[in-house]
Amino acid sequence: MTDRICVGAIAGAFGVNGEVRLKSFTAEPADIANYGPLTTEDGKKVFTVNLTRPITGGLGARLTGVVTREDAEALKGVTLWAPRDALPSLPDDEFYHTDLIGLEVVDTGGQILGRVRAIFDHGAGDILEVVGGKTVLLLPFTRAVVPTVDVTAGRIVADPPGNDE
Repeated sequence: MTDRICVGAIAGAFGVNGEVRLKSFTAEPADIANYGPLTTEDGKKVFTVNLTRPITGGLGARLTGVVTREDAEALKGVTLWAPRDALPSLPDDEFYHTDLIGLEVVDTGGQILGRVRAIFDHGAGDILEVVGGKTVLLLPFTRAVVPTVDVTAGRIVADPPGNDE
């Protein structure tokens, strides 16, 4: 587990006075302003986020130290990170994506399937991308397909569809 979690990204400038277009990765998008101050991935820049308005595809926001459109444009693509202890604790059956990346995945018989490389959400629920050698599995992140997640042990038990042999 990491001590910081990516909670958003700057999608570019909004307007001419240093406002940014902010994409929030939090369950409630506006909560991104409550987890600050936020840092860049390398930790070299620190921002306090003040949300200004909802906009298409994200939120309008002012960041400390960003005063011109050029300042805002220069930050396009920068990810924003919050300290883990600023985020709410989760129920036992919910996980931060960052905690799942890299976990070993085994089937119900103990056979290693690979490691979680990414988690996708295309609207119908999370999908785990599991890579083992040259094999890539996409598993629905449901209790039926993924009955056990043990972050402490670094392991996920999965029962992939079509694995009834």
